[in-house]
Amino acid sequence: MTTLKAKLHEDLTAAIRARDELASSTLRLTLSAITNAEVAGKEARVLSDDEVLKVIAKEAKKRREAAEAFAAGGRAESAARETLEGEFLDKYLPKQLSDDELTAIVSQAVEEAKAAGAEGPRAMGAVMKIVNPKVAGLAEGGRVAATVKKLLS
Repeated sequence: MTTLKAKLHEDLTAAIRARDELASSTLRLTLSAITNAEVAGKEARVLSDDEVLKVIAKEAKKRREAAEAFAAGGRAESAARETLEGEFLDKYLPKQLSDDELTAIVSQAVEEAKAAGAEGPRAMGAVMKIVNPKVAGLAEGGRVAATVKKLLS
């Protein structure tokens, strides 16, 4: 069984051999982010595949945010590059939930929270506590929060 980090290293080697500049630079940045996370605490440790996935998700989110910022600043070329890097990293992440799937999970959580006595906008925290474990890694926090707000109002 190869770890996700080992797979990233193998893909980096393949990308370098294929002279795929986008893939190799994106993988290099991601692997360095993983290494930084491994040495961030009091002592160095090896990240589990789940932790590596979190780092990849964070890197992909950074790319999306940067793409939006570049697009807003009129730098289409840089925005396109960041978008491509984000899409490249998405290949390593679990498939994201569709809006319909997310809405179904959130509405079920809203019902659970109501049954427990939490209602209205103040129930946000209670609903998020129910939803987050179910959608961890499958939907971005901002999307989840927006859906919860929409269904609570």
